[in-house]
Amino acid sequence: MKSAAENLSATRVKMHVEVPFAELKPAIDAAYKEVASQIQVPGFRKGKVPSRLIDQRVGRGYVIETAINNSLDDFYREAVNEAGVVPLARPEVEVVQAPGIDEAAADSELVFDVEVDVRPEIELPDYAGIEVEVEAREAGDAEVEKALDELRGRFGTLKAVERPAADGDYTTIDLTATIGDETVDEATGLSYLIGSGSMLEGLDEALTGLSAGEDATFETTLAGGDHSGETAQVKAVLTAVKERELPEADDDFAQLASEFDTIAELRESLVEKAKEDVLVEQGIEARDKVLEALLALVEVPVPASVIDDQIEQHFSGANQANDHDTDEHRTEVKENTEKAFRNEIVLDAVAEKEEIGVEQGELIEYLIQSAQQYGMDPNQFAQMLDGAGQVPMMVGEVRRRKSLAKVLELAKVTDTKGNVIDLSDFVKPAGEDEDAAEAETVDAE
Repeated sequence: MKSAAENLSATRVKMHVEVPFAELKPAIDAAYKEVASQIQVPGFRKGKVPSRLIDQRVGRGYVIETAINNSLDDFYREAVNEAGVVPLARPEVEVVQAPGIDEAAADSELVFDVEVDVRPEIELPDYAGIEVEVEAREAGDAEVEKALDELRGRFGTLKAVERPAADGDYTTIDLTATIGDETVDEATGLSYLIGSGSMLEGLDEALTGLSAGEDATFETTLAGGDHSGETAQVKAVLTAVKERELPEADDDFAQLASEFDTIAELRESLVEKAKEDVLVEQGIEARDKVLEALLALVEVPVPASVIDDQIEQHFSGANQANDHDTDEHRTEVKENTEKAFRNEIVLDAVAEKEEIGVEQGELIEYLIQSAQQYGMDPNQFAQMLDGAGQVPMMVGEVRRRKSLAKVLELAKVTDTKGNVIDLSDFVKPAGEDEDAAEAETVDAE
């Protein structure tokens, strides 16, 4: 087989493929057997019908067409490998010449042209030493006290108080919603934390300042039920006010709430945790800015047809509302899709340059995290991905994350106060200290 590739653009290739008759003949022979098993001719067993009778009954053209359809994908893949390109979409194939029906052209070669969108080749810039600035953050006493109060809050108890309700109080309330003269909803004995904003707009303001036994009426827009979106009058009756009573921050509490024996040890651990949180926040900010800076250094051609297909898939979902498909939203989706494409191309190129692979443990960790986001059992989630052929996609995602971590590792990160930020712990891969010889590498192909 001979093939030649022509670049129509930075993201589209045309391949001209010529397949000698000798290479197509096995497919033709297989096509005759396939057709012989599908027809019946008096005097011949099924599957034993001679080729000349098949030509008479169904035509040699049908057999040739069957042979081409059955083998075209293999010839196409071989041409792709020879051209060294990575297809991104379904190819457009035109058969230019096929073995003829008459004897004169019976042994002619198969010739076809293919046009397909391909992954663009890019020239990576020197990304070592990219400079970015992040917000200056500190793990001060306020952060430590906040963390300690949150921990104390987990072990707090609610205590009834006889005073007007205030922000942060826990209340027990009865609600009655009316539209005009009709009561459309009512509920009693509801628990509500003032300031949470988790129930009805205007409820926080209505309850603040009320004492047990008092009520207030306010207007709001209903967010659920048969009257969702309608304006209603809501009467809130406050039946109880409670405040959370926190346990004393002492050694007894430290032993109750942690593995430490003293409150001093617990505070020290919270200080370290606060420092880790600051590092993570700065690391995430730096990571995003480094990627943005990297993308600004390289031109990535984007195949319009591939982006258009993804946009149509986004808006053709069964759960998309009619008002979801707007020009503004399409523009937003297009921008996000193009950005994601550029990210993928650049980070894949970094992975190839840095010879980055994915270890089994890294993939498992990523699958577990993803399963938790979907509220699924990790084993079931992995089986679902495997059944859908999505595991290579997940491997690619982990590989790109590691690529970005490598670029971040080589970057120069300072905060707004001019301090150099050491992100070595943030970019350190999980399990880096484990014996590399025991690690299994996952193939992303």
